[in-house]
This record gives sequence, structure tokens and C-alpha cells, in this order.
Amino acid sequence: MKMSRYFLSISFFLFQVLIYAQDNITVSGVVNDDQGSPLPGASVIVKGTTNGIQTDFDGNYNLGDVPSNGILVFSYIGFTAQEIPVNSQNSINVVLQEDTQSLDEVVVIGYGTQKKADLTGSIATIKSEDIVRTPSGAAMQSLQGKVAGLQVVSSGAPGTGPTIRVRGLGSFVDGASDPLYVVDGVFFDDIDFLNPEDVESISVLKDASATAIYGVRAANGVVLIQTKSGRKNQKPQITYNGYQSVQIAQNLVTLSNTEQFATLARESGSDAEAQFIENAIQRYGRSRINPDVPDVNTDWYDLILRDALQQNHSFGVTGGAESITYSVGLNYFEQEGILKMKNDYERFNIRGKLNFDASDRLNIGLSTLFSNSTRYRPEDTAFALAYYAVPVMPVLDPSKTDAFPRPYANAQDLGYRGTQNPFPVMENTENRNKGRNALMTIDLSYQLVPDKLTFKTAYYHNFETLEVREVRLPYFFGNGNAFRENATLIKRNETLSEQTWDNTLTYNDSFGKHNLTLLAGTAFRDRSWEQLEITGLNFPNGPGIGDESYFLDLSDTIDLTEGNDGDRATGDDGSRQYFFSYFGRVAYNFDDRYLLYGTFRADGTNKYQEKWGYFPAIGAGWVVSEESFFPKSKTLNYLKLRATWGESGNANVASSSGGITSEEVTAAFGDTPFSGLVTSSDFEALKWEVTETTNFGITARLFDNQLSLEADYFNRVTRDAVIPVSRLLVPGTTRQNVGEIKNTGFEIVMNWNKRVSDNFSYSIGANFATLNNEVLDLAGQENLTSGGDLAQRTVIGGTIDPFFGLEVAGVYQTPEEIQNDPAAQTAITNGLTVEPGDFRFVDHNGDMMIDAQDRVDLGSYIPTYTFGFNLGLNYKAWDFSMNVIGQGGNVIANQKRFNIRQTPDPNIDRDFAVNRWNGAGTSNTYPSARGIRNPWSNQFLNSFFVEKGDFVRLQNVTLGYTLPQFGGDFNPKIRFYLTAERPLTLFDYNGFTPEVPDGRDNQTYPIPGVYTFGVNITI
Repeated sequence: MKMSRYFLSISFFLFQVLIYAQDNITVSGVVNDDQGSPLPGASVIVKGTTNGIQTDFDGNYNLGDVPSNGILVFSYIGFTAQEIPVNSQNSINVVLQEDTQSLDEVVVIGYGTQKKADLTGSIATIKSEDIVRTPSGAAMQSLQGKVAGLQVVSSGAPGTGPTIRVRGLGSFVDGASDPLYVVDGVFFDDIDFLNPEDVESISVLKDASATAIYGVRAANGVVLIQTKSGRKNQKPQITYNGYQSVQIAQNLVTLSNTEQFATLARESGSDAEAQFIENAIQRYGRSRINPDVPDVNTDWYDLILRDALQQNHSFGVTGGAESITYSVGLNYFEQEGILKMKNDYERFNIRGKLNFDASDRLNIGLSTLFSNSTRYRPEDTAFALAYYAVPVMPVLDPSKTDAFPRPYANAQDLGYRGTQNPFPVMENTENRNKGRNALMTIDLSYQLVPDKLTFKTAYYHNFETLEVREVRLPYFFGNGNAFRENATLIKRNETLSEQTWDNTLTYNDSFGKHNLTLLAGTAFRDRSWEQLEITGLNFPNGPGIGDESYFLDLSDTIDLTEGNDGDRATGDDGSRQYFFSYFGRVAYNFDDRYLLYGTFRADGTNKYQEKWGYFPAIGAGWVVSEESFFPKSKTLNYLKLRATWGESGNANVASSSGGITSEEVTAAFGDTPFSGLVTSSDFEALKWEVTETTNFGITARLFDNQLSLEADYFNRVTRDAVIPVSRLLVPGTTRQNVGEIKNTGFEIVMNWNKRVSDNFSYSIGANFATLNNEVLDLAGQENLTSGGDLAQRTVIGGTIDPFFGLEVAGVYQTPEEIQNDPAAQTAITNGLTVEPGDFRFVDHNGDMMIDAQDRVDLGSYIPTYTFGFNLGLNYKAWDFSMNVIGQGGNVIANQKRFNIRQTPDPNIDRDFAVNRWNGAGTSNTYPSARGIRNPWSNQFLNSFFVEKGDFVRLQNVTLGYTLPQFGGDFNPKIRFYLTAERPLTLFDYNGFTPEVPDGRDNQTYPIPGVYTFGVNITI
């Protein structure tokens, strides 16, 4: 009986084992990333067990003893883990998506990297796939609307990068609010030479805790660019990215046509203007449609603009073995300008990066980048001339037989004071810039204590050359200012050599729940700049003679004269600056809950009288969600509170200038003359501006980590801001470090990512930022006023350089309104003419007259808020993305329209012609044709000429399709895409674009819409 029971038990056990063995299978496959590259070392594990394996060099795995109804978990650092039911499958291939919300993601910081979970400062990172989605030659253009607190002001001219501002303006000095760019450790003032395809990531360091380790260059934020590298144990991956685009001018200002212009001329009250119309009729004939106007109707904008092409071709190879990684890239980019002249940009880039382990402890890195670009700059006056050119005149006038090289029409022949024809200067001017950038870096890292203490030394050399050639050919189409007598050749050569030597010692250790990183380092920088400019006159030119004659040796004369601005036509200049720095960092993490972060940098330089500056920063973080009392839920998965404080410097302000002068004078006391010296000084003893920033932030993950949230409040105060200060007892001003500026604001970024199924996923993101710019101190001065007729005045409590003028209350409709207005009656008494159709102004000080004392703040060109929205969809082989951006709270001074008041000759936009006041009740906003030029209406800048700069733009729409892969040794991944860049912009401003860097629109180059077809190939 016992034997029977024993036999039955053994049989039952064997039966169970047999059944289990039959349910277990072997599963194999390959794990790739979303770019088609294999992921060596990826983890494949049976869920709920310890049965697992890692992928090999080619991303392959072969895992046995897998339950046929089990679940496999695929994971890799920096990628979203996937759980896939086995369902008796013997082959499962997996594509892991990069996890942009992963807290284990490593981000680039100053002189190192840090886990995203350990950050206390405000840092935003944009990855390669988002950068290349924008078809542009400028990498920073792709960040527009994607980083809260970052203002990107686009430029339409080929080869010109956007204007970048991080958290507002912190300096009064033009150009001194630009951020510092750091490309693979090398400092740059701009990165227009860089190919966006070569960029792996761009990190924007916004608060002082993140930037202070860069010391005197970091007051305006730091942009860290990391170029592409290979991966260890990665098979060679070959990529090609190419596109062809067409650029189309959009949002063009419509100018008055001939009928509208003639009406304005006859309504102006000027007999001369009416006669000019008659002169045009006599010269060019009468219109058959309307005999009261000439038979000419020229649309000057239409004639000077064109559709322009743009193309890009990038080729790259990346890979690596057990001890080496490599990356090589080639790029060719070409962009035509939409201005119909020699106005193009061409760039060729080549780069290489090699990193290898010479031993278990020694690593050596080499990197090179060479960029060769040619840019033909547009003629600056073309758009202004086209705006003002009268439509009653053609481009060419065959009757001008003495004109050359073509019979250009001249408005002076009709009686106008200006020539008003943009084509002579456009067709006889060529401005060429040839730029070359050569960057070489070498670094060695040695582990003094394996995995704990590392010494790194790095040498960087950036060498730039700029060859400027400006050719101004002679022309003649009338006397006065309608000719250019001399053929002028200007050549300017600039060289910049910047060498940097960094040495750092980094200690990393973990003991128990304590995690510690210490960094100490030194940096030496040598910056040398030289410039030589020479002007030659009357070189060979004319029909059949091209650029083979554009050499100074062929010029008859070398011009040595001095211009009205004091600059010589021929000159030699240069400078050399040295910097030496000590810096350090400590990062401490206890139990992934409590975070401390501190940096310090001491910068020494020969640029200013104050040789050394000291820049500390500290940050703290508390991961509340790691506390035991924090409720565990699927709603709020992660919560971190952050706070930082720090100081950084701004060395973008030009160095000290001026000197001490003495003059001998003679004075008589009684009958005896006495001689002496009178000494005065305009020497400027400057130092760097210092920015102090306090930042409070929240980082959160919600709803199963599908929603990420970053929110920050910052208070940024610039001390020792350089401003002009009047000198005591001596005329003039000197620059002094005595101003103070504050920028404050809120920033919030939210991103939602959802993988609905294996075939469909989507993402939604939004960001919003506010900015309040305020001047706190002007060293006792009542105000700072600049801008001439287009006045800007800075006062304490206001913003930097707001526009300053009269406030328009409406337009006088009847003589009775003028009679009942004391201010208008005072003007009439003082000899001015005030009539219906003129502006009615606000008498702010109540003295019953309109004068300079009634001017008020008309608004700032600095936006008070910016925002961005993005949507991404992926369905099987299709992908779709869309970006919307916008800003508001700023104004633009319409300088091109404002200048009309000074001259009765030129044309004006159709908006004014249609909406002008031409009788009682017709308009209470626009003046009459006479009124816009009446001295009463335009004695000062006024609110009519200062318009809102708010806009909303559909920035980018992309649709892509990836062809199916069929396996085999040669199995490329091919994606085709269509992109519309800036297809729609909504704004009210009467100009080409609401993006004007300084708020003064005196003919800003139009920003075109760009429509692209491209292909990405990965092998």
C-alpha cells in the first residue's frame, strides 16, 4: 500500500515536470532603439523571475526556459521598458523608445554630467530628433517655443542666426545680453557655423546654480551643445539626412497702389505732391482704366522678392567596439535669400570624434570640427527704398539714355526729392563674407582611484577667420544723389584664436545611503583677435568684367580718408585677453531624498581694472515622494522641491576706454599772467556686471509617470550694470558700473506621453513663461534717454528702453472739437496749424498745451509672456508633429511709417490709405493724408506709431512615413517626410514680422515660410 502511494506521488511529480517542460520554450530576437540601432547590453527577463539575459554586441538575445504564457520585460538605461506577452512565440523583436521623462537620464552640466533626478537647478534639454525637425541652418532656431523662459527672435536673412535671450534682458549695453555657448567644452559667442545634424543635445542652463561654474561668462545663461558620439559595442551605423525646401515670403506689407497714392497726394494739401502725379502722367502716359492716374502701377515688394530654394545633405557614421567609439559627419547646406540680389549662404562642415580606452584607467578623446561658409549679405537699404518708392514710377525708364549700367527710373525726374528706386543699389552692390571655423580638442582622463577619483586634462583650440569683401560698382541715373562715382572695394580680414586648457579632478563615491561628487579644477584661456581693413577705389569694372578684378592691387587708389564717424577707410586693430580661473563643485545626495549642490568659481582677467571676480552658487532639493509619509498612488508618482541661489558675471561689456587729458591755460590776476594746466578725465574704470539669481522650482511626475511637470519662479537681479553717467563740471558721459536691473517671472512646462498600443502612441507638451523687467537704480539720474526722434526713455521702476512719446486720444473730427480743446488752441496761438484729421493728444500734465512734458511710457519691446505647444502622433509607420508658439505684452515702433512724417515724397502702406481719416466719422484712429505729416501731429513719437507685437504662429507641421524593413544583411531604415515651417502667423502689427529684436522696425528682413521634402536613411 505504501509502495503504491509512493509510486503514485512520483508519477504525479514527473507528470507535472513533463507538463511544465512542455509549456516552456526558447525565445530569441533583437532589441533596437527607435533609430534602428542595436542595443547591446539591454536586459531581457521573464517577469516575476530571475531568469534573464543581456543582448550581445548586435542586440541579439536567446533566452531559454520561458513560459509560453509568460511575459518578457525588455529594458535599457534611458529607454522606456516594455512588457510583451510571449503567447508561444519563439521570435520577438523589440524597438525601445527613448524615455525623455526618465529620472535616470543623464544630462550635461558644466564640466560634467548629472542624473536628472539629482538636479536642483533649472536646466532644459532638447534632443537631436527635435532639433533636426526644423529645416534651418541655425541650430538655435529649433528651440523656438520649446524652452520656457527662452526667447528666440528669428531672422530671415540667409546665414544669420536668431537673437537669443534667456530670462529677459540684464544689461543696458547692446549685445551684452547674449548667452554663452559651450560646444563640447569650447566657448563661443555664437554657433551659426554649427550644423544642426551634428548636435546630439542642447541644454539651456537658466539659473545661477546651473551657470555659476562658468563664472564671468554666465550672467545671461549658458547653452551647452553636445555633438554626436558613437557607442561602445555598436556596429557601424551610416546615416544620411537630406532635404530640399522652398522659401516663400509671407505676411508682406501691401503698399498703396497708384490710385490710392494719387488720392493721398491730392488730399495732402500740397500743390507740389499733386503736381508730381501730373508729371508722372506726362512722362509715362495716362491709365486707360482711370485717366486721372499714370499708366504705371509698380508693386516694389513684388519686384524685389522671390521664392528661394534651400537644401541640406548630411552624412554620418558612428560606431564603436569594446574600447573605442567614433563618429564622423559631413554636411552641405545651401540657402538662397528671398531678396532678389546676390543674397545667398553656403556652408560645408566636416567633423570627427574619437574616444578610446588606452588602458583600464586611461581614456583619450579627440575631436575636430571644420566649417567653411560663404555668405552674401543683403543690401540693408533695399527694403526701406522699396517701402517708400512711389508706385507711379517703373523700374526702368527707356528715355534715360545717359544712365548706366541700366536705364533706372528716377523719382527725382518727377519732382520728388529722393530717387526711390532700390534696384541701382541692389544690382551694383555685392557684400561677401567668407568664414572659416577650425575647432580641435584633445582630452585625457585617468582614474587615479578606479571608479572613484579621476583626473582630466583637456586642451581646446578654436581658430576663426572672416574675410569680408564689399564691392560697390558705379552707376548713374541722374544728378544729385542718383549716382555712385567710384568703384569701391573694401576688404576686411579678421582672425580669432582662442585657446583653453582645463584641468579637473573629480571624486565620486557612495557609502550607505550617501552619494557624493566633488569636482575641483582650473581653466586658462587665451583670446587673441586681429583685424585689418583696406579700401581701394576705381578698380576695373564694367560689362564682361567680373570678380577677377576684385583685388586691391588693381585699384587706382588706396583710400586713407577719415569718415564722419571717425573711422578710417584703412585701419589695423587687435586685442588680446587672458583669463585664469579656479572652480569647484560639490553634489551630495542622501537616500535619493535630500540633495545639496554647490559651486564656486574665481575668475581673473586682464580685460577690466578689477582683476578678479568671485561667483558662488548653492542649490538644495527635497524628493518628497521618497518619504515614508508620502501617499503611494498612481496619481502623483514623483515630487521634488528645488531651491537655488547664485551669482554669475557678464564680461560681454566692452573693456575700459578713455584717458586723462591736460590743457595749458593762461589767466591774468591783476596785471600778471599766470599759466597752468587744466586736467580732465574720461577714463572708464569698468568691471564685469554681476547677476544674482534666486530660483524656486517643482519637479513632478503624475498619472503613472505619463505626465511630467516642471515649474519655476526666478528673481534675477543685475548689479553693477554699465550705464552712461554725466561727468561733473565737464561735458559728456562716461560708462560706470552703477545701474541695477531686475527680471522676475514664472515658468511652467508640462509633457504628456502615452503609449496606447504597439501601433499607436502620442505626446502633448506645453510651456508658458512670464517676464517682468524692471530698472532699480540709475545712480541718481532721473532717466536715460536715447533713440533720437524715435525716443526711448528708461526710468526707475520701468523697463529697459521703453518707447517714449505722446498718447493719442483720437482724431479731430470737426472744427468744433478743435475749438473746444485748450491744447489745440494753445498750439494755434503758437503758430501751428490744427485741422480735422489731425491727432488729438492726451494732455497728461494738464497745462493746456501739448509738449515734451506730456510724453509717457508707450510700452516695451520685451515680451511679458511667451508660450509653446507641441503635439506628436505615431501610428504604425506614420509620424506627425506640430508646434505652436507665441508671445505678447510687447510693442514695436513702426519706424518705417514714422519716417513718413519727415518727407512728403514717399509712398505709404495700403493699410493707411484705406483706413485714413477723410471726413467726419471715417476714422478715430488713423489721421488724414495731410495730418500724418502735419508738425502738430508728428512733433514727437506717439502711440499711433507704436503697435502691439503679440503673435501666435503655427511654427512647424511635419508628416513622416517610414518604409517597412524586410530583413537581410542590407536592411536600411528609410523615412520620408514633409514639413511646413511657419505656414501661418497671426498678428496685427503692420510689418513683415512681429519678431523685431530691438523693437525698432526700420525694414526688418521678412521671415519666410519654408516648405520641405526630406528623407532620412539609416543603415
